[in-house]
Amino acid sequence: MKQEYDFSKGERGKFFRENARLNLPVYLEEDVQTYLQERAKSKGMDLAQLVNEMLRQDIKLAEAVK
Repeated sequence: MKQEYDFSKGERGKFFRENARLNLPVYLEEDVQTYLQERAKSKGMDLAQLVNEMLRQDIKLAEAVK
């Protein structure tokens, strides 16, 4: 690393986008992914849709116990 960096020509907020959406990758273990893919297929839905539905149910349960 340099001792000092020159930011005199830097532009604040150049890449900032207020409405930008960040999609975080989620890595499932192989056995979990296989199970969920099979379950999603049997329900005729997308894997992401199934996982979101399951997580929403877990959130409702967690909020109910608060």
